[in-house]
Amino acid sequence: MPHANAPLSVEGRRRLVKRCRTRPIAHVAAEMGISRACASKWVNRWRLHGDAGLQDRPSSPHRSPNATPAWVIEQIESWRREHKWSAQRITDELVSIGFVINRRTVSRHLTRLGLGERRFIDPGGENNRKPGKIIARWPGHLVHLDVKKVGRIPDGGGWRIHGRDSDQAKVASRAKSAGAKRGYVYLHSVVDGFSRLAYTEPLGDEKGATAAAFLARAKVWFAAHGINHIHRVVTDNGACYRSGDFARIVGQGTRHQRTKPYTPRHNGKVERYQRIMAEEVLYAREFTSEDARSAAITVWNIHYNYHRPHSAAAGKPPAARLRESVTNVEPSYS
Repeated sequence: MPHANAPLSVEGRRRLVKRCRTRPIAHVAAEMGISRACASKWVNRWRLHGDAGLQDRPSSPHRSPNATPAWVIEQIESWRREHKWSAQRITDELVSIGFVINRRTVSRHLTRLGLGERRFIDPGGENNRKPGKIIARWPGHLVHLDVKKVGRIPDGGGWRIHGRDSDQAKVASRAKSAGAKRGYVYLHSVVDGFSRLAYTEPLGDEKGATAAAFLARAKVWFAAHGINHIHRVVTDNGACYRSGDFARIVGQGTRHQRTKPYTPRHNGKVERYQRIMAEEVLYAREFTSEDARSAAITVWNIHYNYHRPHSAAAGKPPAARLRESVTNVEPSYS
């Protein structure tokens, strides 16, 4: 198929040939907005092959000396269907029998054969690699930590309220240039994997000492709710969680488990909690200062733990899944 801006379609080439029978090629080419060489190409093709010569030809070369042999492609398909081997395993097997090939080439052939994904070769059309679930057995069994970085709100509100070109936005920009607080606020959060009980603090950075101090306060907060020992702490591979300060606060009796790199779903409980917090607090209404938003986070955290229904707790608040009853010290709030 010709591209969208091609001056000649198949029908246009027929008209070109017809006009060139009685007129000079250069005149016809100028009239149709193409070069003389292009017009000569299609006329010569028509003279050699007739109407078939006016069709588009594939861009693949006539000869490919370095193309993968047919027997290798057949072997790749056979091993994939019979043994369900991965592209790397097939590559290693081909090398072992004396044929050197790149793993990416094997993957490309599997895709062309329609065997690129495992579910394509399973009898039921399903993926036999079922994702495992991270299940906490009791309160404190698994505790998930993460940090969410949000922009600091200037006093009087930022551009979300007044607009990017508003006077208030310009005043806030000048205040930052004069030395006012700027940058980001780091929301450190911890979620109990069994009850979904959550604790959040807005802090000024995400350094190792800051994360360690937050975990220490979180342990005290969990102890007030009957969770006296944390058996496993799950975090990503952030620098603050790899620090010595954080390791000392985790302690010897707690296992520190890091997620697989670039796989946030392994820490999905706290990731989902942060999304709920963003939807219901951070961007649910407009704030005129950072202190106002921090206060709203504190109030909402009480609502989340003691009043908001949670699907993981059978429609009850997270605190309802704790073994010990918890008295909400702030039953009413605005």
